[in-house]
Amino acid sequence: MYHVYMKSRFAHLKKKAIALRTDGYSIGSIEARLGIPRSTLSYWFRAIVLSEKQKKELEKRSGEGLEKARVAAVKWHKAQKNNRLEDVAKTGEQVLKCLPNDAATLELALAFLYLGEGAKTRDRTALGSADPRIAKFFVRCLQKIYGVPAGNIRCYLHLRADQNPDAMKHYWSDKLKLPIANFRKPSFDKRTVGKPTFPHYKGVCLIECGKVEIQRRLMYIANGFCERDA
Repeated sequence: MYHVYMKSRFAHLKKKAIALRTDGYSIGSIEARLGIPRSTLSYWFRAIVLSEKQKKELEKRSGEGLEKARVAAVKWHKAQKNNRLEDVAKTGEQVLKCLPNDAATLELALAFLYLGEGAKTRDRTALGSADPRIAKFFVRCLQKIYGVPAGNIRCYLHLRADQNPDAMKHYWSDKLKLPIANFRKPSFDKRTVGKPTFPHYKGVCLIECGKVEIQRRLMYIANGFCERDA
């Protein structure tokens, strides 16, 4: 019986592959560089015994390859995230363009904000936030929708122990476009004594007006809308 041995179509690359292996390249990197199947390379390299120097070189190249792969992966994931953020911005902008810019839409937005963040346990209309954007929106709505004068809006700051009350009053006064006189005596959280505050944190600003009918109206709108579309 005769055995016919077929010559591998990668035979002309065998010497180069073996040279790369003995220079400390991994099978995976040789496969990627020369396009030779891993099974073929493993067969060619079965008799190769790497020296300690060659093993160290292989470990070094392997580490460098992992680092490159890590950097490439981080870059890829960052690009994917940016693409998703761009998609969100586009679709979000489309929604905003569809919303009518009228008092009813503004009041509905305020009603849901109040449903989540507003005070409901006392006869008052009040909302507290550490986010100047939310606080400013609330003040603007009180003035624009309900005609609440600036002088009728009171502000109470809840601060950490190491925060300067005068500096915080000026900060919130500037953000909300309200006079310093509107800010009452601040309170301090005693639990934060000896614990430094992050520079970006400006405390919580509680904004209050005495018209309880605004609170009742907002709660009615928010609850009614939820029940209508349930």
